[in-house]
Amino acid sequence: MKVVLVGEGMLELSSDGASWHLGHGGDTLNIAIHLARTGMATSFLSALGSDPFSQKLRSDWALEGVDTSLILTHPSRAPGMYAITTDPRGERSFTYWRNDSAVRDMLGCPGAESAFTVAESADLLGFSLITLAVLSSAARERLLHAATQVRRHGGRVMFDGNYRPRLWSSVAEAQRMRDAAIACADIGLPTLDDEALLSGATDAESVAHHWMELGCRETVVKLGAHGCRLPDGTTIAPPKVLEPVDTSGAGDAFDAGYLNARLRGSSIAEAAMAGHRLAGWCVMRRGAIPARD
Repeated sequence: MKVVLVGEGMLELSSDGASWHLGHGGDTLNIAIHLARTGMATSFLSALGSDPFSQKLRSDWALEGVDTSLILTHPSRAPGMYAITTDPRGERSFTYWRNDSAVRDMLGCPGAESAFTVAESADLLGFSLITLAVLSSAARERLLHAATQVRRHGGRVMFDGNYRPRLWSSVAEAQRMRDAAIACADIGLPTLDDEALLSGATDAESVAHHWMELGCRETVVKLGAHGCRLPDGTTIAPPKVLEPVDTSGAGDAFDAGYLNARLRGSSIAEAAMAGHRLAGWCVMRRGAIPARD
């Protein structure tokens, strides 16, 4: 299987309480790294600069097994950065520095069209609402076109509805782009909390109904510690209750565990449990993409 994830990979500042550590993260990047760690052929389509931090990110991602050949180089911009802070329960909040990041001008990078053309041959193309938020209008349309081409060639498309209000000029714009992406997707992985913020949804049933009515038949609604709702309406809870150290990247880890299992032939229920297990591993360690242990 050939998997391509599209999005923004950033520098990550995380703290152990005494000092700050520099790492990397980003929702679709986290998924790509988790999948690459399983041995699945996984590429990341994004943009960085030519600065030392960009070079380090490329090297680190390649060491994780991610194919970096689709990472474009912007002639003047650098990667974005974010810092994670957590409360006593492990719930995280983020501070971002990303307004002028390279990925925001992806189509201004040499080789952009060729990279999207390569992505169209993927067995699975994955992206998120955050991906769409940080791309220019033209790049959004190019990505949605690539998604339709993947499906036309017999591949599948995954869309995660990660909603970050500060990245959007209006709720209406975010809703419009979310629905356009849902209509291009085969596998939908929304989170109830995000959908509540974006459209006022109060339960997983209404979220699943909206996504499936738009054509995304395999929609799994993530419910945090309560588990997830499957397309048949059943709910699968995590294998055990945990006291998280850091919930950063939990939803991304679930996505990766789920996708890895589905691409290897597991049932939807089995894949959901695989997603819970990987998310559980992730929240007991610091950072959005903890080091392997």
